[in-house]
Amino acid sequence: MSPGQYPAVRWFYLLSGVLMVGLGVIGALLPVMPTTIFLILALACFSKSSPRLEQRLLDHPRFGPGLRRWREQRIVPARAKCFAALGMGAGFVALLLARPPHWVPWLVAAIELSVLLYLLSRPSKP
Repeated sequence: MSPGQYPAVRWFYLLSGVLMVGLGVIGALLPVMPTTIFLILALACFSKSSPRLEQRLLDHPRFGPGLRRWREQRIVPARAKCFAALGMGAGFVALLLARPPHWVPWLVAAIELSVLLYLLSRPSKP
């Protein structure tokens, strides 16, 4: 089933891509959330719904080179892995200091650990 055959599917991918970009922007501003993984997901959604928005992400001056590298080689540079780990760790400490409900740190820890394990499993060089 291709998204072009069904307008509802295309709209789903388009709205999902916009949501992922929004989460990526939040992640760029808050250390508790990752940025790149949401932009990678947005790129995948836009590739099925909007070539124009897909190209805008690929041409972005800050995030475009990393997204192109991901698309071509599935590489996450070691520096990016380090910054992601430090950012998620700092954000998690800030979360704990805010004294959220007891279930929130467990949920955030599970998500962050999953993202971190995935990032560490990706190669750093071609």
